[in-house]
Amino acid sequence: MGQTFRPRRPGKSAEKSQAELDEMVRRMRGEQSASGSYREQSLKIHGWICAKCGREFDLSNLHLLTVHHRDGNHLNNPPDGSNWENLCVWCHDDEHSRGVLGDYLNDGESRRK
Repeated sequence: MGQTFRPRRPGKSAEKSQAELDEMVRRMRGEQSASGSYREQSLKIHGWICAKCGREFDLSNLHLLTVHHRDGNHLNNPPDGSNWENLCVWCHDDEHSRGVLGDYLNDGESRRK
């Protein structure tokens, strides 16, 4: 009468060999490490200092220094660091809230016209 919600057993065509699964895991780990390494690269290139307020960081508070993507695209990570700037969490928050405030104010102006 109704539909059952039991998991289906994979057929022979859906089963992957252990070698295929291992290769898939290697590819996924490689992609994760490549996308996660831009912070370390940016810290090496730009140093442990906020580009906006000039606050310097050491190992005890380095977690408060973030990488800001200038063009807003988190997938644009050139190895030369040209799309990154290191910002402290406060300046990074300010940078992103400025865009939100600007959008809000611009939308209000368009409604008044």
